[in-house]
Amino acid sequence: MANDSHQRAAEFHEQAAHAHRAAAAGHGKGDHFTGHEHSKQAMEHAAKAWQYSQEAHEQSAMFFKQQKEKKA
Repeated sequence: MANDSHQRAAEFHEQAAHAHRAAAAGHGKGDHFTGHEHSKQAMEHAAKAWQYSQEAHEQSAMFFKQQKEKKA
């Protein structure tokens, strides 16, 4: 369902934000290896968030199209 895709997208956005904060903390402490790893995780989570956002958008568009066709 579209709601599930929206929820999953939100979860991955939150995970990406957390990984970005962890990367910033690592870099701030001079631990560039850990910071780099967290940055990599953030990118992976952001990509998944984008994927689920696209899926949710497509599902929502289909739902609204179906609703419009029912009214016609």
